[in-house]
Amino acid sequence: MFSTTLPLRWSDMDAQGHVNNGVIVDYLQEARVRFLRGGVASSLLDSGVIVVSHQVEYRRSIDYDDEGIHVELGVASLGAAKIEIAYELSQGGQVAVRARTVLCPFDFDEQRPVRLTAEQRAFFDAHRTDADPLRELEAPSLEARGTAIDTFVRWSDLDSYGHVNNAMVFDYVQQARVTATTQWDPSMARAGSKGSQYMWLVARQDVDYVAQIDHRVTPFVIRVAPVSLGTSSIVLASEITDPVNGAVLVRARTILVCADLNMKKVELPARMRERLEPHLVVSDEPAQ
Repeated sequence: MFSTTLPLRWSDMDAQGHVNNGVIVDYLQEARVRFLRGGVASSLLDSGVIVVSHQVEYRRSIDYDDEGIHVELGVASLGAAKIEIAYELSQGGQVAVRARTVLCPFDFDEQRPVRLTAEQRAFFDAHRTDADPLRELEAPSLEARGTAIDTFVRWSDLDSYGHVNNAMVFDYVQQARVTATTQWDPSMARAGSKGSQYMWLVARQDVDYVAQIDHRVTPFVIRVAPVSLGTSSIVLASEITDPVNGAVLVRARTILVCADLNMKKVELPARMRERLEPHLVVSDEPAQ
């Protein structure tokens, strides 16, 4: 296992006073880069490596603390051109986040995956771990259904490879989710605004990166729809698409838990459920 402690920034906090769920993916990235820079796998960062997917399970909130956040990571599985990283993020001795990232060495000139070298494989083999897998979070393909939200790429969103950074995609999905849910039901707005009395806790968020997102002036479109309503939770599906050709660039699934102002889980109000149901996408049923 590889261990490191990352410093927190005050700007990492969200409106609820805890580290934002999207920022946590940036912590995964920072820990991963420190890990790779510590051995022969450092060459992957220079030659090219892409994130294929993330699975992030949020177990408790992370508060601002000068002592930072402790990260342990290891290699859960290894293929010819695939590395799966498992993480545990802890604060005060308590596990706050469990996550998985699938990486792929990539030739950006040829736009194709490349195989790991023998030296790189040996490095990853030396950091194997038996971490338990996270359960799959499934959702139907939206296929142009759901609420469409325009999303603009900022120049500062790009990484060293010239494409939108994987962690920034969580920001896009979050913004579209907030915009869409408050359109469906204004009471889903942030607690204290528009008369809302509820808080929304992200319990899980998975993202699959289908294609790279480039910078451009015209917007991409994120389609958002609820795909499941539980007793106190909502599963949302989001897809980042290119309206020029209809291509899906990213697919995401998010579990939101409804809580009161003390951050205690509560049942979805009946009125809220009524407002969400017309937007449900289940299998081939259309959303309005």
